[in-house]
Amino acid sequence: FCPEVSISQSGHLIKSCQGYRRSAKDQLHQWIDGQASDILIPVETFHLHNMFQDVIRHDQRFDFERVPAIVELCTQAGVDTSGEGNGFSNDSHDKLPSDVLPGELRSIAQRTLEAWENMRMGVKRLMMVYPVKVCQYCKEVHVGPSGHKARMCGPFKYEGWRGMHFWKAASVDDLVPPKLVWHKRPQDPAVLTEAGRGFYGHAPAVVELCAQAGAAVPKKYLCMMKANGLTRT
Repeated sequence: FCPEVSISQSGHLIKSCQGYRRSAKDQLHQWIDGQASDILIPVETFHLHNMFQDVIRHDQRFDFERVPAIVELCTQAGVDTSGEGNGFSNDSHDKLPSDVLPGELRSIAQRTLEAWENMRMGVKRLMMVYPVKVCQYCKEVHVGPSGHKARMCGPFKYEGWRGMHFWKAASVDDLVPPKLVWHKRPQDPAVLTEAGRGFYGHAPAVVELCAQAGAAVPKKYLCMMKANGLTRT
C-alpha cells in the first residue's frame, strides 16, 4: 500500500505504513516481493532535441519522448544512445543463474556497490557542467538550462496556476534517489520491531542489499547505519 522497501526475508514490524495515497497512518506493512525498480527508482524527463532549444510548452508535452533522467544527462554530455554499439545491452543472458556461489555473490555485490557509487559521482560531476532542474513540490526533473512549461505538477493541479512547476537546481538525489531502508545490524533482532525503531539505522536500499550480500560498505554510510549503536534489549 506504500512505497516502503525492506531488504529482508519477511519484512519488518515497524508501523510506518501510510496506506494508499496516505489514507492511513502508522500501520503495519503488508509485504510483497519487490523488484529492481523498487530500489532503483526510475526518474524520467523530457528528451530534448538539443540543449538550447525553445522551452517545451504545455501543448507540446506529447511531442517529446520521456527518457530516464540519467540517460538524458549523458546524452546531452555527448553519449550516443540511439544506435548500435553504444554499450547498452538488454540481453537476457545477463541474468544471473540461481546457483551463484557465496564467493561469487560477494563479488557481484561489491561490483554493484562500486557501480552505484561511480554512477552517483559521475552524475554529480556532469551536473556541474549541464544544468538540471527539479520542481520543489512534485520532484519532476528537467535536464536543461530552464524548466519546461508543461502543467504537470500534481499538488497544484487545480490551483490558480494550473499545475505549473516551481523549478530549482536539482541535486544528485533527485536523479538517483537513494531510497532509504531500515538497516539490520548483527545486534538487532531477526525481525525489526516497532519498539526498537529509535535504535535502528538506515541505509540506501542498494547499499543495504549489497551489504547483506557481503560487500564492504563505504565509511560515509556507517553513521547513518548506526553500525556500532545500541539495540533495544
